Amino acid sequence: MPPLALFGSFGFQELIIILLIVIFLFGARRIPEIARGLGEGIRGFRSSLKGEEPAGDKKAEEAPNRSDP
Repeated sequence: MPPLALFGSFGFQELIIILLIVIFLFGARRIPEIARGLGEGIRGFRSSLKGEEPAGDKKAEEAPNRSDP
């Protein structure tokens, strides 16, 4: 028996309750920050699996070096 079969399937009411609990715990302002961080982490993980450099490093390398005279 698969481990997820023990919990059954989630219906609409259960998802609403879970969403309300998440909003209560983290607050409405923190949820976009958490989602953004999770998305960046997933993108970084996928790019590392493909052997690519993270997008943030490429931008830093392309920026010209500024030195004061």
